[in-house]
Amino acid sequence: SQTLSTDEQPARDMRSGLPAGAALPAKLYRQTSSLPEICGRVCPQEQLCQGSCSHIKSHASVLTGPLEAYVTCYERRTVGVKVLVGSPTGKKVAIVGSGPAGLACTEQLLQKGHDVTVIESKPAPGGLLVYGIPPFKIPREIVFCRVGDMQEAGAKFSFNTVVGKDILIDDLFEQGFEAVFVGVGSNVDAPMEVPGEDLPGVYKASEFLARSNVDMELLPKKWRSRPDVGKRVVVIGGGDTASDCLRTALRLGADEVTCLYRRTIKEMPGGVKDRELALEEGAHYQFLTQPVKFIGNDEGHLAKIECIRMQLGEPDAKGRRKPVPIEGSNFIVEADTAILALGYWPDPVIGDSTSDLKTQKYGLIVADHETGATTRPGVYAGGDDVTGPDLVVTAMVAGRKAATAIDTYLNRR
Repeated sequence: SQTLSTDEQPARDMRSGLPAGAALPAKLYRQTSSLPEICGRVCPQEQLCQGSCSHIKSHASVLTGPLEAYVTCYERRTVGVKVLVGSPTGKKVAIVGSGPAGLACTEQLLQKGHDVTVIESKPAPGGLLVYGIPPFKIPREIVFCRVGDMQEAGAKFSFNTVVGKDILIDDLFEQGFEAVFVGVGSNVDAPMEVPGEDLPGVYKASEFLARSNVDMELLPKKWRSRPDVGKRVVVIGGGDTASDCLRTALRLGADEVTCLYRRTIKEMPGGVKDRELALEEGAHYQFLTQPVKFIGNDEGHLAKIECIRMQLGEPDAKGRRKPVPIEGSNFIVEADTAILALGYWPDPVIGDSTSDLKTQKYGLIVADHETGATTRPGVYAGGDDVTGPDLVVTAMVAGRKAATAIDTYLNRR
């Protein structure tokens, strides 16, 4: 009999996974990803899978992201999606947070037969996938359908519950949970700490994106109105969140949308694809520029931003050249709305309320990066609450790794 080569075997496996006419089966994507329909849309494939594709040496990489997104949605339309559930173990696990890390951990634990309850602080599941990333990047129904897969497989979801405030980690163990995974992400906006930051018209990115993109009934009462951005919007920051804010502001009707960044384009941490889309849609970029003061009008609303020119000095600890102000270079930028997209850190409420759970700078939870094990036995963590702001795929992988470690921990009890 003939042995298939390593090139032929995956192709045959892929063709066998879906109805006739489908070139690629989603089941192969789901072997290594808990959220392929999402990662295929939002992850910077040019830096990850496509950037490592062997075809790039000869012509161009395989467009893995679009393929992943298309094939998994085709699967849902044609044969449906089910989370395969393992034989019941009787072991109860609490998942704190329903973002990418929490959902990935939930899926994997269901497959191992454990009883999973997800505790979410907001009125709807998804975390960053719903309340942070705009729907023009991830349609909401894609996230909710994936959550529905897990609910059909037996996962229970509890909403509007803040762990560390409404209920403690200690309470969860007293209620019979044998392990807890903390995947709450980083959702506290970093402040700019300059005069006028609290003026009306100056938004933190998380509030701006949620109020602009999320259905009103899924928002806190204080946020249940769309932002009136006016004609001129300034976004401060250089990451993917900044790009999301730029593109959202354009959709809200702003005439002029500008990103201010204190370094050059070479140092911008955000994905190239999102930045190019923002430019195509009409956004502008102004580099080597640092706001130093927000100035209000007679009514107390933002009207101007005082900025200073920067130049690049010596590299910082991360290897990026440090921006240095140029003395006497101050100038004014007129703005009706400013959005601070400067990064995030975790809410410290869980670390502050949980004994023996060690945290570090910015409230990040100390956890093993391979297993998610924290300093508190039975408590695991992964995603942005451990690493700081990172990619969806990074959080998803952390959730999967933690699930494996939790399963091992439970089986030893």
